[in-house]
Amino acid sequence: MKKGIVIKSTGSWYTVKTEEGNLIESRIKGNLRLKGIRSTNPIAVGDHVEIIESNEDNNIGSQVVGLIHKIWPRNNYIIRKSPNLSKESHIIAANIDQAFLIVTIQFPVTTTTFIDRFLVSAEAYRIPCHLIFNKIDLYNDEQTAAMNSLIEIYEMAGYQCLKISAKKEIGIHNLRQMMTNKTNVFSGHSGVGKSTIINSMLSNIVLKTGEISEAHFSGKHTTTNSEMYELDFGGYIIDTPGIKGFGVLEMEKEEISHYFPEIFRLLNECQYYNCTHTHEPHCAVKKSVEEGKIALSRYTSYLGLLEGEEKYRN
Repeated sequence: MKKGIVIKSTGSWYTVKTEEGNLIESRIKGNLRLKGIRSTNPIAVGDHVEIIESNEDNNIGSQVVGLIHKIWPRNNYIIRKSPNLSKESHIIAANIDQAFLIVTIQFPVTTTTFIDRFLVSAEAYRIPCHLIFNKIDLYNDEQTAAMNSLIEIYEMAGYQCLKISAKKEIGIHNLRQMMTNKTNVFSGHSGVGKSTIINSMLSNIVLKTGEISEAHFSGKHTTTNSEMYELDFGGYIIDTPGIKGFGVLEMEKEEISHYFPEIFRLLNECQYYNCTHTHEPHCAVKKSVEEGKIALSRYTSYLGLLEGEEKYRN
């Protein structure tokens, strides 16, 4: 019996790195039953597990494989609604110190709806999240102004934002400093430059990078499964598949405001303790929106989640 961490998931098989540093291809033991959340992937990259090794015969001879018979409780995880099964969840990664969402103004466009839904999910599972604005070397004056406006919105909400160019290696040093000695997960649309950024962090591995579709300015998927890599400057990085939309799981309506930091800070200033910030008089949140202290786009995202929109935009 050995302990290890799942560093790669390919569906039914998981690569487990043991405490001794060995990589064992493993699968779930038949009688393992995971309690709690319904998920399309019961074990995720970042999970701490126990395996039993056994020898199996195949076409090339005998091979040592692992049977995962225990998964240790997770500190946290980041999760989204499965795009294929709306009532199921998909765990992107587990046991995370911080998440980075990569945002691009063009090539492709990242919408505020997508950003806000990702941030809400991170907040709900107590994962600190930062925004990386990539491809700053490609933007004209109008696009740069749009980027700076977005940064102002999210810094006002309380999120740290970083402007970088992965190809020009602008801002990469600061990013490395933020990541040192932590388990970091990177996410974003396909084509935002995630693999290029990660390549700049890895000294001995080169990830495949994709091209941008000229017709739609959207990315082609180059990462098909989540995978964890060790950083030579300390810590880990988890690469995740590019995602088109981010559906959040059902939340209690009275809790949704807690996942918008700028709204949560004002809860005690509303006249009613159970204020929904929609129709009530003397609402501090609505007043802040009118005064420009809370961005209208953020408030609109809050209302969308409150109203239980099943459809989510890119």
